Amino acid sequence: MIKPEKTINGTKWIETIQINAEERATLEDQYGIDEDIIEYVTDNDESTNYVYDINEDDQLFIFLAPYALDKDALRYITQPFGMLLHKGVLFTFNQSNIPEVNTALYSALDNPEVKSVDAFILETLFTVVDSFIPISLGITKKRNYLDKMLNRKTKNSDLVSLSYLQQTLTFLSSAVQTNLSELDRLPKTHFGVGADQDKIDLFEDVQIEGEQVQRMFEIETQVVDRIDHTVNSLANNNLNDTMKFLTIWSLTMAVPTIITGFYGMNVKLPLAGMQYAWMLTLGISVALIVAMLIMLKVWRKM
Repeated sequence: MIKPEKTINGTKWIETIQINAEERATLEDQYGIDEDIIEYVTDNDESTNYVYDINEDDQLFIFLAPYALDKDALRYITQPFGMLLHKGVLFTFNQSNIPEVNTALYSALDNPEVKSVDAFILETLFTVVDSFIPISLGITKKRNYLDKMLNRKTKNSDLVSLSYLQQTLTFLSSAVQTNLSELDRLPKTHFGVGADQDKIDLFEDVQIEGEQVQRMFEIETQVVDRIDHTVNSLANNNLNDTMKFLTIWSLTMAVPTIITGFYGMNVKLPLAGMQYAWMLTLGISVALIVAMLIMLKVWRKM
């Protein structure tokens, strides 16, 4: 979808969302955007990047934003969105229709302090970077809940939730890192040439925000990994306890089996003629079981 033209302090803004083949052709024919650029900026597998075409004086920005698969389960991946400055016109590409990107664009548009297209781009990036924070806070809340579950019987649903957290953290941590690397590089590119103080301040604001988000995700990743390690250790310890119990129980049951089997042979055996021989075999079994348990206790196998 190609939305109607808007203006940002005199600069045209063409907003596109999930464009189809016909709309791609419109962008090529009506606005003269190269087909390769459209393919590049709408590719859902692209990573963060900034490209300056010195011949066309075009500037292309691609950044990653969070994309919810299941908000309730905190399942997120990341999807790219693009901004293109072409012949004095700003084009934005939100091929995955990411709500956070739409919010960021209109937040920057409504900001009275945004007085240039460069400021619009930086304010949009700032808001997109900021959109990672609520997800991090949600992960923290879920992580605290799972941490409390360590003192209780762990359910399969808790393990699945922990796995979802790890997957989400993997995707988002990587995106935050690549976004921050590009934000650090932007002031040194053509986009940062001749920047005035206001633009320099915006660069610093978005970089500081990116560093803060990166630290938040680094901490969450470390804590969730520690919880996962603890859960695995507890599971292994519980398995060891179960196997120890079953081993001791098997040894205990083996003693009477041996004694009764020995005296169950159809041959003449010592003491077999006694009136209460069966009590004698029972007493021998009990004595051997007690002796075995004492030895296991002394050898610290119990």
